[in-house]
Parts: sequence; structure tokens; C-alpha cells
Amino acid sequence: MKRISFRYSVDLQFFNGEKTEKATPKKKDDARKKGQVAKSQDLSPAIALTAFFFLLIMLGSSMLTIFQNIMKESLITYTGWQLNEENLKIMVSQLAFEAIKIVGPVLGVSMLVAFTVNFMQVGWLISTEPLQMKLEKLNPIEGAKRIFSLRSIVELLKSLLKIGAGIYVAYSILWSTKEQVVQLSLKSLGTVLSFTAGEVAKLGIYLGLLLFVLAILDYAYQRYEYEKNLRMSKQDLKDEHKQAEGDPLIKGKIRERQRSMAIRRMMQELPKADVIITNPTHFAVAIRYDASAMSAPTVVAKGQDYLALKIREVAKKHRIVTMENKPLARALYSQVEIGQQIPEDLFKAVAEVLAYVYKLQGKLK
Repeated sequence: MKRISFRYSVDLQFFNGEKTEKATPKKKDDARKKGQVAKSQDLSPAIALTAFFFLLIMLGSSMLTIFQNIMKESLITYTGWQLNEENLKIMVSQLAFEAIKIVGPVLGVSMLVAFTVNFMQVGWLISTEPLQMKLEKLNPIEGAKRIFSLRSIVELLKSLLKIGAGIYVAYSILWSTKEQVVQLSLKSLGTVLSFTAGEVAKLGIYLGLLLFVLAILDYAYQRYEYEKNLRMSKQDLKDEHKQAEGDPLIKGKIRERQRSMAIRRMMQELPKADVIITNPTHFAVAIRYDASAMSAPTVVAKGQDYLALKIREVAKKHRIVTMENKPLARALYSQVEIGQQIPEDLFKAVAEVLAYVYKLQGKLK
């Protein structure tokens, strides 16, 4: 059996649409408008957790003092008050003010961290596209595909890794303090609380730093996944370029229509010309000069081959003088556009032609 070999290699990307090309800036901008950005959901909680425990270490004693004052006022002062509307308002306002001193810094740091981290990842972006209801999300087949997709498996492995790493960190800290834990029963309540608070803060900071490292790795993966999902095929690049530049067929028709309109306007101005300078068959240039309105003679029409023939026919119909001057016709056709005045280096030659025309028409004495 004869083997068939191809002489030229064929790029199969044009047929199967394999997406191997990097996304263009336009594709990324369109995806961004739809809310599709490279972002790690774990980065903000990890930094917020670490910041919270650092805040607890710095302000923990003052927070404890405020809490103790609240309890003291509640159990000693407020119990002796008569329960009425006025006293109730005072109690609520005082307790709320003291509670804000404890909760306010925590909420403020959390909101600041969340805003800063998200802004650093995606910048300023407001999009309602992810909130819109999409019917394809209700498709059970597509839902099953998402559940058993590679992304879901990666998310599961990430969760198991975080849980395992967290358990290991907690176990390491507890194991390092096993001797102190055994002796806690012999310590005072204040010592036990101080020791517990210190170890909890240490555990929180270590867990936060661990989650931060994992979030950095997750962000790198999300960046890779984002670039991979936005990849384009060669056909996509061609279609986008065509869309940006415009369909060549449509652009050609527009140019053709503009050309026909320009020729129509030129033919309307042609009867006002004083003289037609020809090649004699290949080029034709119409010159008009009005001393009261023009500082120099102006080209009102020009054409080559078929268009030159049409100009000569219109000139004959309107009895416009036609003169043959091959060098001047070529120079005017190549150097002067329609509606422009002739350049200085052609003044003398055009002036001689106009003088002859005016003489024929009896305009010169």
C-alpha cells in the first residue's frame, strides 16, 4: 500500500482552534470588565488574621482593662440603678461606647487590610457581571463538570494542605510548651490566663504567616490559571484584528463610495474651469483662476485614463479650452491635489497657458 506524504507542513491550529497564544490587551480588558481577574481569595484572610493577632499583642492589655471595666460597671454600678427608660439609655450608650473601643480597632484593621490587599491584586474595579443570574449555572451536567473539574480538585488539595499545615503548627506549639501546660494547675488564675493568651497569640501569628505563604502560592497559581483561560487561538487573533481594523470588504466599499462622491463633486466643479491641460490621452487637469477670490490658480479637477477622457468630454460640452502640454499635465497631476493652488515653480507655465486662453476668449486686450 502506497504511503501518502505531505510536501508542506500544515498548522492544525487553524482547524482545531487550539488556544496557544497569549491574550491580547483587548481580551484582558474585556475580561476585566466582566470581573474576571487574577485574584487569590486566601490572601486577604491570611493577612487579616496575622494583623489581628499582632493588634491583640499590642492592644490586648488595654482591651482587657476595658472589658474588666465593663464587667465591673455591669455587676456593681448598674445593678444599683433603678430600671427606667432614662437609665437604660445611659447604660446602653456607655456600654456601646466602651465596646467600640474593643471592637473598633479590630474592624478597622480588618476593613483596611481587605481593601488594600484586594486593591493591590486587581486595582480599582467595579463590575456587576459576576452577580448576574446565568441560566447555564442551573444545568446539572455543567455543575457536575465543575465539581469534578481540575480546578475543584486543586481547591480540595489546597483545603487539605491548609488544614494539615494548621494542625501541624498547632501541634508543634503545644508540644514545645508541654512542660508549662503540665504545671498550669499549680499556677494562679492570672498566670494561666496570661500564658494562654500568649500562646494563642503565637499560634495565631504562626497560622497567619503560614496561610500568607500558601496564599502567595495560590495567587501564583490563580495568575497562571487566569492567563491559561484567556489564551487565544490564531483564528481568535485574526478575528480580533479584523474587528479592530474593520472588515476589509466594508472598508473597501466605503472607500469606493467616498471616491465616487469625490468624483461627482469634481465633475460639478469642472464647468467652472478656465482651461484643461492634457497629456493628451493619459492625464487631464482642470485649472481655474479668479483674481478677485484666489491668490493663485487652483486645480478643480484631475484624472487619469478613463477619468481624463470624461474630463475632456465635459470640457467639450461646456466649451472649455483644452490645451496639450505633456510635462505640465504630468507635473500638475502628480504635485497638486484637487482644491489646492499650484506651487510657485509652476506659476510661469500655468500663467502662459492662462494668458493664451484669455487671449482666445477675448479677456486680454
